[in-house]
Amino acid sequence: MRHVVITKHGPPEVLRIAEVPDPVPRYGDVRIAVGAAGVNFADVMARLGLYPDAPPPPCVVGYEVAGVVDAVGPGVTPFQVGDRVVALTRFGGYATSVVTPAATVFRTPASVSDVDSAALPVNYLTAFVALYQCANVAPGETVLVHGAGGGVGIAATQLAKLRGATVIGTASAPKLEALRTLGVDHPVDRVADVAREVRALTAGRGVDVVLDPIGGKSFRTSYALLAPLGRLIMYGASSIASGERCNLWRIVRTMMAMPSFRPLSLMNQNRIVAGVNLGHLWDETERLRHGMEWLLAELSAGRIRPLVARAFPLADAAAAHRYLQSRASVGKVILTT
Repeated sequence: MRHVVITKHGPPEVLRIAEVPDPVPRYGDVRIAVGAAGVNFADVMARLGLYPDAPPPPCVVGYEVAGVVDAVGPGVTPFQVGDRVVALTRFGGYATSVVTPAATVFRTPASVSDVDSAALPVNYLTAFVALYQCANVAPGETVLVHGAGGGVGIAATQLAKLRGATVIGTASAPKLEALRTLGVDHPVDRVADVAREVRALTAGRGVDVVLDPIGGKSFRTSYALLAPLGRLIMYGASSIASGERCNLWRIVRTMMAMPSFRPLSLMNQNRIVAGVNLGHLWDETERLRHGMEWLLAELSAGRIRPLVARAFPLADAAAAHRYLQSRASVGKVILTT
């Protein structure tokens, strides 16, 4: 098999393709011949050395794949060789072959391609947990989605609209028209005075839910925009990884700009703050299965649809990382084998 290795921390060029023996499924495992794998910002942070959960280099990252089962380990009954599947992987996804527990594998709807199904797990599960389980977004509420042109942002917009919410989405100016076509009710230029724009759109009340993957001072601004009983859901800190190399000054500056949330202030202002890290929910198997099964049913019914910005061959993983970090993409970045 071939896989992409982070040989050391650094710019995209540290990603190198390598040949290794095929993995062998053990008890309860499924082996998948990978057709497509998702690229996530966590992978970029792992490459930069900013993701503490990632294995030390040399390592292979990747949290989600889609393809065909080509071997099953002892004790596996739900899947057979030849089944088309999509799966969550605890790293190792940047490869032509992946072994993962059967509990994290799901059948792909017949009408959905490997590329589209590989765009589902991480982005849509993150949005599902944030919006439905943490924020419990309700009809008529207003949701502010930062980075609305990214994979999680698009997923969050679709899920918020399914609940009957109004969506305000931030993105760079060239993406704003695309956001309208994706269901965002009020696109806002992220370099504008976002707080002023949001207050104008909500007649000064603020928003009921904010999804913020940016970190630093953005968390502070998002918190200030909450209406009574508003919920701030933080799920990333992308502002610490805006360059192709690790920048210690940027990290320190971002961390120092993070707000502190005091219990008495939260009570007095009737505000809720929560964080989501999907990688730290790995052992919540039933919770993740419930979310994936619901999302796959919605995908099969056509009520949600991942948007793939661009697919790169596995050997071009460095170009995929560079494209994702450019913030030019609208939708998910995928690697194909």
